[in-house]
Amino acid sequence: MELLFLILLIVLMATALGSGFPVAFALPGSAIITIGIASLAGYLFTGSVDAYFSIGGPSQWLSAGVTNFRGIYWEAERDTLIAIPLFVFMGIMLQRSKIAEDLLVTMARLFGPVPGGLGISVVFVGALLAATTGIVGATVVAMGLISLPAMLRNKYSVPLATGTIAASGTLGQIIPPSIVLIILADQLASAVDQAGTIRQTLYKQATGEVTMPSDFAVVSTSAGEMFLGAFLPGLVLVGLYMLFILGFALINPKAAPAVHNDTGFDRKFLGQVFVTLVPPLALIFLVLGSIVAGIATVNQAGAIGAIGAMVMAGYRLGGEGTKARYTPAILTIIALLAIALVVSFIGAINIKRVQTSEEVLGLVIALIAVSLLLIAVFWSGWRTLKFEDTLRGVMLETAKTSSLVFIILIGAAMLTASFRAFGGEELVKHFLQGLPGGFWVQFLIVMLVIFILGFFLDFIEIAVVVVPIVAPILLADPGANVTAVWLGVMIGLNIQTSFLTPPFGFALFYLRGVAPAAVKTIDMYKGVVAFISLQLLALFIAGIYPQLVNYLPNRSSLLSENAPPPMNPRLQYCMENSVAEDFSENGQGILSAIKTAEGLDISYLPKDLQKDLTKSFETAGQVIPQMSEISAAEKAVMDAADGYRPLHREVRAIERDALRIETRIKELQVVVSRAGPTGIYSEAQGERAKARIETLQKQHDDLMAQIPGTWKEANKQFSTIQKAENKARLTYRRSADSAYQPLAEAIAVLKGADKLAAFEPVLEGLKSEIATLEHTAAVDRLAEIRTQIGEIEGTDDIRKGVGDARSLLRKKADDIAGAQALIDQSIEALKADLVWRKKGETELLPKLEAYDATIRNNIGLRQQAALPRDIALSVASCLSGHRDVSLNF
Repeated sequence: MELLFLILLIVLMATALGSGFPVAFALPGSAIITIGIASLAGYLFTGSVDAYFSIGGPSQWLSAGVTNFRGIYWEAERDTLIAIPLFVFMGIMLQRSKIAEDLLVTMARLFGPVPGGLGISVVFVGALLAATTGIVGATVVAMGLISLPAMLRNKYSVPLATGTIAASGTLGQIIPPSIVLIILADQLASAVDQAGTIRQTLYKQATGEVTMPSDFAVVSTSAGEMFLGAFLPGLVLVGLYMLFILGFALINPKAAPAVHNDTGFDRKFLGQVFVTLVPPLALIFLVLGSIVAGIATVNQAGAIGAIGAMVMAGYRLGGEGTKARYTPAILTIIALLAIALVVSFIGAINIKRVQTSEEVLGLVIALIAVSLLLIAVFWSGWRTLKFEDTLRGVMLETAKTSSLVFIILIGAAMLTASFRAFGGEELVKHFLQGLPGGFWVQFLIVMLVIFILGFFLDFIEIAVVVVPIVAPILLADPGANVTAVWLGVMIGLNIQTSFLTPPFGFALFYLRGVAPAAVKTIDMYKGVVAFISLQLLALFIAGIYPQLVNYLPNRSSLLSENAPPPMNPRLQYCMENSVAEDFSENGQGILSAIKTAEGLDISYLPKDLQKDLTKSFETAGQVIPQMSEISAAEKAVMDAADGYRPLHREVRAIERDALRIETRIKELQVVVSRAGPTGIYSEAQGERAKARIETLQKQHDDLMAQIPGTWKEANKQFSTIQKAENKARLTYRRSADSAYQPLAEAIAVLKGADKLAAFEPVLEGLKSEIATLEHTAAVDRLAEIRTQIGEIEGTDDIRKGVGDARSLLRKKADDIAGAQALIDQSIEALKADLVWRKKGETELLPKLEAYDATIRNNIGLRQQAALPRDIALSVASCLSGHRDVSLNF
């Protein structure tokens, strides 16, 4: 019965959408009606409203959509959706202020003399508008109104002209900042959690272990990472468009003739190019650059974009002759430069902790700069409100668009919840996993469905209805082990492709609405075919080379101030590859440095420090051979995997089908247990459930009998080889840490000699100080000095006397003499320490630092605060591929 109501849900949704009923109401309406009918049927036929739901009941699923949406929207770590109205405001403001029109006219004059230059200029401006507006309809309409007449007037091929405009207008779907990417990031964040649970379950079933290694976890994403991931594919797509138009113009000059500028490129025109082009580029740099550099979150970058668009609109709407036309923009630039200088030379300033004269000066400059910035912003806002009431119109459009997005999100959340209520998610999961060919067949089927849905649905509906259902299944697959960023960008590119596809492509409808009657619809269809092919080519490139998507997010993460530490489990595999290369190239030099370190005179150091250093030198000599053992063990796994993989895939597929049957049997057993006069199910239903259980149990047994007899032995042998590799890696990591940590501690100890020497007069003064202080103040002062000494490495003996003095005074407030005697012990320990510390600082420290420089970025890499830049780039490149980990599951 659940399947019947699932079909009813889909039919109701399709009928409502096909009849033109608003999407915002069609999605939740279909869910509410279907759940209501299922509840009523359950009550009438079984006496229970829950009878025809796979899990839970109607009240749970009716409220689930809104509850889940509110949970996502209000959760502090996932406030991505707040950026939507900011970017919508930015896009509409630039559109209404005619900056897009200026760009098109100016770039057409600039590129005109190049073969196909007018078409190339349309692509270029489309990319710029995509990076500033991200709104397909507005971009296509604007370029259709401005560029299409110019292209037709200059005898451009009609199919080429219309295809170029329609394709360029859709770039806003994939080039950041894009609303599509924001919504996809939000949906994928939830999908990653579900995929992680699925993968954890797979690992437990395969190995019996409760905890899965962190480097097998599904990698999550954010809107900022989605922006970075889509950046290079977006540029590739723009490049393909431009190369196609240039090539087409060279092969067929009459279809895309060069347009020569009669006025030439004089100083006035170049100035116009500067004023037209530089502000949008600067805005793109501020918005995307702040995200890439980790300076701003996506929401903060959206606010920057909204303010920047308003400042640009302020001088554009004024027009020529307006008094002080550029003054607000100039004030904004001056204020931003002043703030940047203060941050660069003085650093972050806390108004409550201003101490030095430099900080006072910085605070004054910052206050003046912020005041100028506020004046410029309010001035620009007043202008946009004054001229043509632009600000009011932009805010109304922003409110309408944002409201539409959020209403659709709520409706889609309710639809998804009802889809799960009737077992739809499990049905899709079983269908996809039952397909032969593994992940890539599943992926192609999903992409084909999204492509077809793009004919009928807007990107929002696809992102919030389809992605939550299929993304967890695709992300959980350990064989492909794709990242959420890659999956999101691939879906984004696919949705963009569907915008162009005849006969339902949205971009074609937008263009048809503004194109002259002389332009035939069939010519528009012909024109987009080549660009659809180019988009599919870009999709193929991004699929074959995931590094194109994953590299920038990984690079940004590993080079940021909040970069994960080298001890992070996800980095270990790639770090070890990098270290293995270093050992291969510089192994003899590293071994020579270890040999030299073993010959150093450390006899005058304290016994425990001597012991630790000696052990660390000895362990360091074992690390390079242990890395060789990892390489040998890894090769053994790869060699064994070739023969084991087909058997593993076959058995896991059988076990997956068997598990599905086991789950269904458990559900039917619940029906049997609740059947009868006092239960929610009738006796007839219970009997039918028992008969079905017997049938399913036989199917289960037959499936399990299909597992080859060689499986247990083959699995045992391969597991042994895998465990040998895992053991080799763990041994190497322990040895590397043991080899470097004592060295780092010894260097810190010897470097602390001067700091420690400064405490001798402090301790001498402390003896008389505690005699004059009130009891509580004296105890607190001793605790303060003990803490300060403890900040220097290797001072436990020195701290002990001060700590004992504090304990004594807490027990016997009047025993000042006893406390002073204990402080004398600390002073003696300090003087004794300074003897060997000073000698070590002069004789030993330079040699230890030279040794440290040799092993810091290989043996000691895990112990560093962050990865060095060159290694971070290498690791980012390594992480950008998709590593198959299926044989661990």
